[in-house]
Amino acid sequence: MYDKVVEIIARQLQIDTDMIDEHTKIMEDLGADSLDVVEMLMAMEESFGITVPDEDIEELITVSDVVEYVESNM
Repeated sequence: MYDKVVEIIARQLQIDTDMIDEHTKIMEDLGADSLDVVEMLMAMEESFGITVPDEDIEELITVSDVVEYVESNM
């Protein structure tokens, strides 16, 4: 699960997966803006068959947060 989430983040932000670990903050450390985050989450919704409501997006700060969210909502 972790590897797939990292792969999606890296692809959406056009960065190398080596720049990402579980503590990486998506916006702060990787420079993602709100549109990047929305597009990344849309890709995860499609890949994992989940829905991420808008009100949950602000809670997804680190890669670990995203992995835990995906796992608990599959």
